Amino acid sequence: MKQLQEYMKQYHEEMNWEINTDNYEKTKSSLLNNYMLLTTEVAEIAEELREAFNKTNSLINEGMDEQQAFNIAKESIKENLGKEFADCLAYITKFANYFEVDIEDSFYSKMEEVKNRKNKDIPVKNIRVYQESTHNHQF
Repeated sequence: MKQLQEYMKQYHEEMNWEINTDNYEKTKSSLLNNYMLLTTEVAEIAEELREAFNKTNSLINEGMDEQQAFNIAKESIKENLGKEFADCLAYITKFANYFEVDIEDSFYSKMEEVKNRKNKDIPVKNIRVYQESTHNHQF
C-alpha cells in the first residue's frame, strides 16, 4: 500500500491533479470537489452491483439455477467493478497523501481496533430458524 500511495502521489503531480493548496478557500474547494468525485465513483460501484442483480434475476427468470446465474452475473461485472474500485482508491490515496496519512498503517490499526471492540454485532446462529420465526409473525 505504501508503494501505491507513492505511485499515486507522483501520478497526481504528473497529471496536475493535486489538491489545490494556494490558499484556504481553494484548498477547501478542491477537497470538496474531490470528495464529490469520490462519492460519484462509489455510486458507480452500486450501479455495477445493480447490473449484477438484474442480470442474475433475468437468468433466474429464464430458468437458470440461482447460484449459477449469480456467478455469471458476477463475472460479467468483474472488469468494470475493478475499474470503479481503482477510481475510488485513486481519490482515497489523494486524500491520504494530502493529509499525510499512511493508509496501510491506519488500515491495520483500525482493523485491530474493530477486532477488539466490546460492542460487536451479535449474529443469528441458525439463520434458517431465524427466518422461519420472523416469517410467522403477523402485524
